[in-house]
Amino acid sequence: MQRHPRHLARSSPGSAAILALALFALLLGGANSAAAQDLAPAATPTQAAAQAAIAARTDSQSDSDIRGRIRSIFLEVSGLRDVRVRVSAGVVTLAGTVPTAGDVDRAEAIAGRVAGVVTVQNDLERDLKVDSNLTPALGKFGDDLRGIVRGLPLIGVALAIGLLIGGLGYLLASFGGLWRRVTPNMFLAELLATLVRFAFVVLGIVAGLEVLGATALLGAVLGGAGVIGIAIGFAVRDTVDNYVSSLMLSLRQPFRANDHVVIEGNEGRVVRLTSRATILMTLEGNHLRIPNATVFKAVILNYTRNPERRFDFDLGVDAENDPVDGMAVGLQAIRDLNFVLATPPSTAIIREVGDSNIVLRFFGWIDQSRTDYLKGRSLALDAAKRALEGAGFALPEPIYRLRFDQGAALPIQGAFDASAAKPLKPRTSEIKERADQYAAPEAHIAKLVDEERAETKGGDLLDDRRPIE
Repeated sequence: MQRHPRHLARSSPGSAAILALALFALLLGGANSAAAQDLAPAATPTQAAAQAAIAARTDSQSDSDIRGRIRSIFLEVSGLRDVRVRVSAGVVTLAGTVPTAGDVDRAEAIAGRVAGVVTVQNDLERDLKVDSNLTPALGKFGDDLRGIVRGLPLIGVALAIGLLIGGLGYLLASFGGLWRRVTPNMFLAELLATLVRFAFVVLGIVAGLEVLGATALLGAVLGGAGVIGIAIGFAVRDTVDNYVSSLMLSLRQPFRANDHVVIEGNEGRVVRLTSRATILMTLEGNHLRIPNATVFKAVILNYTRNPERRFDFDLGVDAENDPVDGMAVGLQAIRDLNFVLATPPSTAIIREVGDSNIVLRFFGWIDQSRTDYLKGRSLALDAAKRALEGAGFALPEPIYRLRFDQGAALPIQGAFDASAAKPLKPRTSEIKERADQYAAPEAHIAKLVDEERAETKGGDLLDDRRPIE
């Protein structure tokens, strides 16, 4: 509003002085602000735009327009119809209550976007009344329920498509003969069938979500499944290790069924190889289960792969005897045994020379498919001992000498005089034949393994057609 000049004329001298002081302060403030602007850093474009957005002058008409525009927008937005709006000098003040906390931020964002608004003072509060919050929630739940009911036919179609594709995968995976023809290995055939089943199930889920238009949900599900899969992988890494070991053992098998093996100090005959463990039958007739991860990494001793096996034993003769003659006598007795192989030939060495005896070590070979190792070794040791004693060689016992203080060294003879011992007679031919029968291998465990394998048809990965290491 413009003032009439008469009003200025009627002003008192005090008012004129006050006006002069205000004008001087305004000029001084302008000079200081100009100097501060020279010293302050240049404003960024964003700050300049924000400063330019504030009008130099406002009037009640522009404030009214801003308030009317905000109110008209709020009336069209559910939850903001009861918001009170007050505008003064471009500053918008919002007051009242809104149903949710999100409506508080939404109201402030809408008001701040209206042209001419300098800032927004948000005094809105969330309405915590039960009816105000329960009614919208029930309404939204009802709308969702009605939407689900309307979408039931489409959901049924998507579910049918997913089940159809998944069922086709299960049908293909059930054709065991097909996968065994594709790969001759039983374990690989089972693994391939599982992969086909899994692929069709995933394809069915993707097709169903595509029909529903929820492929974005599939991405979230697969992403979450990947994270969960990594966590599960760390938790079951031993199981995965055992599974991979089973696969490797099925491809290149270190043993056959009924092989006599030693795995990590565990001795027995192989019963079967499953997808999880190797089953042995110990020499005592007990079942022993070893995880395939242990078998794959273990040092395996297989006695069946090469039937020829060498045995050895030690015998001592008197220090005064000729050890070379003793070796010849013992070797001849060993070679006369029918179960001892002529090739490779039996041998003997002088192992050591002691204080009262000379230790001879004898070596011989047997065929484990016809002769038991322990029995053959025992019979060969007995035959060599009898031959040495029959030829006059003494098998001495330990001799101790005591020296008295008077300096006299008196030999103390044991209660059993080896030189006076009656030599053992060499074995006759009849006894040798009976010894050969006694040395026959024990076949009871091998028979038990064959019977159990005949009764158990499935679950065995051992295959004579696969390469063996």
